[in-house]
Amino acid sequence: MPTLHKPAVYLPEYIISQQDTINLARTNFKDNPNLEKSIELIINTGVMKRHIIQPIELATLHPGFGYRNSVFEYESKRLVPGVVEQALNNAAVSASQIAAIIYVSCSGFLMPSLTAWLINHMGLPDNTMQLPIAQLGCAAGGAAINRAHDYVLAHPGSNVLIISCEFCSLSYQPTDGDVGSLLSDGLFGDAISAAVVTAEPGEGLSLERNGSYLIPETDEWIRYQVKDTGFHFRLDKRVPGTMKPLAPVMRQLACDHGWDIENLAYYIIHAGGPRILDDLAKYLRVDLEQFSFSRDTLVNCGNIASSVVFEAYRRMHEKGIFARGGKAIIAGFGPGITAEMSLSQWI
Repeated sequence: MPTLHKPAVYLPEYIISQQDTINLARTNFKDNPNLEKSIELIINTGVMKRHIIQPIELATLHPGFGYRNSVFEYESKRLVPGVVEQALNNAAVSASQIAAIIYVSCSGFLMPSLTAWLINHMGLPDNTMQLPIAQLGCAAGGAAINRAHDYVLAHPGSNVLIISCEFCSLSYQPTDGDVGSLLSDGLFGDAISAAVVTAEPGEGLSLERNGSYLIPETDEWIRYQVKDTGFHFRLDKRVPGTMKPLAPVMRQLACDHGWDIENLAYYIIHAGGPRILDDLAKYLRVDLEQFSFSRDTLVNCGNIASSVVFEAYRRMHEKGIFARGGKAIIAGFGPGITAEMSLSQWI
């Protein structure tokens, strides 16, 4: 079975606290009728701090979409290689042993993809398969794991490198004062993560089965409006309630594999917000404490989009909580509304 090894995660050096966020909102949107409601929602997220790629004084300016995208390109090329090196070391493989790169991001755009640049600059084989995924948002972390699983099964003996690069702060829009935009200003953070899926067993999660699901007629609930000023995030107020229809899908995936979703050892869940975790615990009939590592990621990093599942997994790995044979589910949720789910066991 393909093995997902310990991820490497980079959190940028600049930090913004919840109180910093509230102070900025009061300064920049002081006459906005949505301000107090938005601040209440920001407090309720429980996000105490986030890491961002620029100092807050620069992050809150808007010098134009072109400039912001150039920041994305410069910082990703500067920082991603070090994260990749650490992920390769975690899996005890070299760059020359990688057969495919799956690269996910919803916060910047490059063409050719960063995958081509990495092949040229990190010693990966010239015939490395490239799969950039740009439009799955927060679900892309789970999707990347699933596509790596599929690739290894289709190409026995191969190793796959997964990279997530999310600089959500580059989508801050100082003119957007609706509740969803103001909430997102206090929710999303920046991160880079990387992990290797190997064909050979090793210390990690053995990937056994995966599944995808889209909730019908919800494609307008999480989206970007792309304007001259860049990506304008739009969030429907119904999004937090999506765990009710998704919980039975997760339950069925486990059942089809002969597992009971209520009795897994580990739950590595995308923490889009506190209600996502609260509702999932309720509808899966799982103790909320089982999601503590996902919640820690939310509290200390914010919603770092496709990197959330990797940071939660890294935290669990470093705490040494895994035991041989322990069953796990990884789940990422994002635009669509899309769910990407993976069943695995610790080996």
